[in-house]
Amino acid sequence: MAWVALLYFSEGLPLGLFYDLFPVNLRQAGVGPAEIGLLSLLGLAWTVKFLWAPLIDAWRQHRWWIAGANLGMALVLATLAMHPQALGQGATWPWALLAAFTMLSATNDIATDGYTIELLSKDQYGVANGLRIGFYRVGMLAAGGLLVVAGSMGTPGQANWAAAYGLGALLMLINGGAILMAPAQPPRAEREAGASAREWAAVRQQPLWLLALGFVMAGLLWPVLGPVAKALGWAAVQAVSGTWWFKGAVPVGLMFAGAGLMVKAARGPQAHAMADGPIFGAWVELLARPGMLPVLLFILLFKLGDAAMGFMVKPFWVDAGFTPAQIGLVSVNVGLGLSIAGGLVGGWYVDRVGIFKGLWVLGLAQALSNLGYALAAWYVPHGHAGTDVAMSYQAAVYAASGLESFTSGLGTGAFMAFLMGITSKERATTEYAILSSIFAFSRAVAGWAGGLGVEQMGYAVFFFLTFWLSFPAYLLLPAVRRMLSKAGLR
Repeated sequence: MAWVALLYFSEGLPLGLFYDLFPVNLRQAGVGPAEIGLLSLLGLAWTVKFLWAPLIDAWRQHRWWIAGANLGMALVLATLAMHPQALGQGATWPWALLAAFTMLSATNDIATDGYTIELLSKDQYGVANGLRIGFYRVGMLAAGGLLVVAGSMGTPGQANWAAAYGLGALLMLINGGAILMAPAQPPRAEREAGASAREWAAVRQQPLWLLALGFVMAGLLWPVLGPVAKALGWAAVQAVSGTWWFKGAVPVGLMFAGAGLMVKAARGPQAHAMADGPIFGAWVELLARPGMLPVLLFILLFKLGDAAMGFMVKPFWVDAGFTPAQIGLVSVNVGLGLSIAGGLVGGWYVDRVGIFKGLWVLGLAQALSNLGYALAAWYVPHGHAGTDVAMSYQAAVYAASGLESFTSGLGTGAFMAFLMGITSKERATTEYAILSSIFAFSRAVAGWAGGLGVEQMGYAVFFFLTFWLSFPAYLLLPAVRRMLSKAGLR
């Protein structure tokens, strides 16, 4: 169980860098909220990770995948440490590095989640998820420590990003080396040698699978169309790229049209030939379950409010006049303890009352943090980096941060227990990657739309709106209860 802590520290650190360090660096370099929101689109790597999850599932050796991904991320951070001002100069290559960073982080997530699910028994999920969430948050909050380094070693108006990225690279190297000492995962029965050949023969006979995958991929990659149209000068697409239906309704509709086709294919005459296949086998197993479509929609929506707010929190701090050191200190000194407490309390509560009750009770608590930030944004005026922020304003932002850290740990603990509970151990890596990819899609699109929302509405109104985005998922709780009952969980 102790390895769970290290595994999820190494999974949380890259996400903390992506959501905490990079946005502060960009905002301090003068990049606007809408452009920072575009950074969230790089998070689509976490959304499409199910495409290469079968490769990791088939080859196994999860510890080596984790170590290799950490080494690659360390190289990216070391390069940024040598060119610390590159992100604010409009060059293309730093963004390519950030894209590589997210791909490596997604690979790290796939291997970590699959390794953990195979290592644990179902009766360990509650306590393990408490550790997962707690130390995942510690990894994310370590990025706050790097902000402290950047601020304390820089000048009042300019942080020392080279030191922060260099220390981040060192942490990645240490993580990768330590993971290789973790215990080997338990053996499992090998799939029949001809499973892959039968799978592709079935796909040729029933191309509905490829059509369905095309719909899903179009939905996942739809948010990229607006920036591509802008770069290529497609005026017609640019004219509608800011509308709500273009940003939200179309990609979600494409995804669920594809999911519907996959459900039909999974129950079709050729499905049995694909059940053991390395690529579509996990999809067949998941989508053949009755009631899976509303469950997928629940996964998409459960943390939508939290995701919509999350990517704009650090730009809000910068615009309120906080320095990187101040932003990092609140994460380290306040958020660290509260996030661990939230994860552990959430795991304990789920063990006592069950996953279903944990989802709706702790999900409600999770939504409250959005109101805390809405009040802070209404109360705290805009400031400038290097100027003193009044103590009353600091207290408001720190209180909102503390509430967010604790309640986010609560809600995520129940959510991850739910995902693990409905995942089959035989295809743990791929199935969990599919389910978490759906959640990652909502996080990436919500972060992208968040930048536009802040520029149009301001921080206070936008944060208040995200509070209400937390509740549509509650309409789908009856389907969640039925799915948990079928998995022998409560």
